Amino acid sequence: MKKFCFLTMLACAAQAQAIFNIDASQSKAVFTLPDVIHTVHGSFKVKHGSIQFDPSTGSASGEMVVDATSGESGSGARDKRMHQSILESQKFPEITFVPSRVRGTVSASGESKIEIEGTFTVHGASHPLTASAVITTSGDRLQAKVHFVVPYVAWGMKNPSTLFLRCAESVEIDLDASGHITWPS
Repeated sequence: MKKFCFLTMLACAAQAQAIFNIDASQSKAVFTLPDVIHTVHGSFKVKHGSIQFDPSTGSASGEMVVDATSGESGSGARDKRMHQSILESQKFPEITFVPSRVRGTVSASGESKIEIEGTFTVHGASHPLTASAVITTSGDRLQAKVHFVVPYVAWGMKNPSTLFLRCAESVEIDLDASGHITWPS
């Protein structure tokens, strides 16, 4: 009888969760790194992700994974340096975000503005992170446009600046994630 009650509680808890399954082929992470001469833009591919959140409490779980080895900026030499010296992507091939809380209300239809708190792991180290997001839902589809800043130098990665080029010590990330949403019944 105790086992039945426990399983019933688990089933009820699972039904209270909205589930956002990310379509990696329709999602990407774009980075912007300013320097004194020009701004470097590039992108990374999303590998996979699934985010669960309770619309009534804001609690969240799941994971989104980005392929660190897929980063490209349009310059072979710059990308080689980024992968070998800064991200060390052969040693740390994944960048992850594990959400813990959603602040704000995600509407079942239309646009919502929220904040997502969680843990961002890059270059083998985990850091707390809060990101702002604009969520657009239509039927069973959800698109999340998420913005946050990574203070990569403060987090232990090398600054790519040279004698004549001075790069910012933080990089802006804009994540565009699309996929399927299942709402609690």
